[in-house]
Amino acid sequence: MEIKKLEFKKQSSTALTDQNLRKALRNTTDRFRASRKRAYDELEGFEDLRNRAREIKKETIENLPIYLGMLEGNVIKTGGKVHWAQDGEEACRIIVEIARENGVRSVVKSKSMATEEIELNHALEEAGIKAVETDLGEYIIQLAKERPSHIIAPAIHKSKDDISRLFSEKLSIPYYTEPEQLTRVARERLRSEFLSADMGVSGVNFAVAETGTIVVVENEGNARLSTTVPRVHVAVMGIEKVIPRYGDLSIFLPVLVRSATGQKISTYVSFITGPKRKSDMDGPEEFHLVIVDNGRAKILASEETRESLYCIRCGACLNICPVYRQVGGHSYGWVYSGPIGAIITPQLLGAEKAPELPFASSLCGACKDVCPVKIDFPKVLLELRKRVVEGENKDGRGGEAGLLERLLVRLWRISMESKTAYSLLSTLSYFLQFPWLSKNRKLSSLPYPFSEWTNDRDFPAVAKIPFRKRWKEISKI
Repeated sequence: MEIKKLEFKKQSSTALTDQNLRKALRNTTDRFRASRKRAYDELEGFEDLRNRAREIKKETIENLPIYLGMLEGNVIKTGGKVHWAQDGEEACRIIVEIARENGVRSVVKSKSMATEEIELNHALEEAGIKAVETDLGEYIIQLAKERPSHIIAPAIHKSKDDISRLFSEKLSIPYYTEPEQLTRVARERLRSEFLSADMGVSGVNFAVAETGTIVVVENEGNARLSTTVPRVHVAVMGIEKVIPRYGDLSIFLPVLVRSATGQKISTYVSFITGPKRKSDMDGPEEFHLVIVDNGRAKILASEETRESLYCIRCGACLNICPVYRQVGGHSYGWVYSGPIGAIITPQLLGAEKAPELPFASSLCGACKDVCPVKIDFPKVLLELRKRVVEGENKDGRGGEAGLLERLLVRLWRISMESKTAYSLLSTLSYFLQFPWLSKNRKLSSLPYPFSEWTNDRDFPAVAKIPFRKRWKEISKI
């Protein structure tokens, strides 16, 4: 499916008027943040784990061909098959071919951002194969025909009433008001899908190079059923999901789970090494691992933004982000949202498809502070902003930064480099603000280009006595 240019400004402006959405985002992200903090405080040496996780990721990404080759060899050695896909279209074609070769009519899927990215459900439906999401949140948004709005809580934007109406309409059931009734309906419907499915598709949280083991982390048990009940299991991963050693999981599992949900460990952690063996009671007869590039090699080639590939998809950066917490995931226009979406999407789709996303940040750095692998989000965002501006200039279209903005930035730079110019500008700003100053001493409506700020929020009034002067007086006391 062709992806059009993403319109973050337009979609976020709409989202800001939705009070129910903002309430839902605030409630859920506050709960995630509190749980993460509690889990962080309980675990002695958590910072050391984060440092070690970053070191391992750095080592892995810098030696990616070696570890991917090792992973491929060990998956084959344990009876599995490995497929390489240059892009999403090729990945979908491979999976559809596997399904056709095995006479598959229905597929159950566990939550996977990689399959959302390549739009696998769409490809399966076009091939006449039924695909059912089995994670409750993914099941809800599949019924609603929407994209996930959070990495680990895809239906975060929907209230209980929204889901009640959706289930009643799509599943032809009464309008239930209790969450227990709704989850019982979903469980009953999904149980029959597990038992009748010919193929299960999962994502991959980690793929261990030295053993060929893939690791799937979840809380509902649907991934365990998707990977063991159907006779064919297909796992889909981006090239960055490989880790060198089995022992590295003792680092990554605690930082992933505590950063994502604040749990000590998730309810289910599945370690899958090849298909079912003769001695196994259950498991798939075939195991396929599809390793997808889809733009990641280009990120790998960039020294400035390479660490974007360190991400382990915990969602902690979304929960802390002051922008995401106000506008939600759908404003970002694609699969990935929040700070990780702001840096990954323009690199995977191309800056021309997502030129606004690198600017969807206050650069406060809170995302870097909570990231379990310490991705330097502000540094990557600034590099991507530079590319957007410079790239469009090369095309002769003037760039995202217009002439007026460039003049203002130059003026700001001059004032910051000269004490005299800064003092003059501060004094001038104090007097120039009076036509727009409201009774509450706020600037609520400024002319263009400052209206880009005051359209959505107030601007504090310029003080008569600047802070540096007040500080001198205070220091004398």
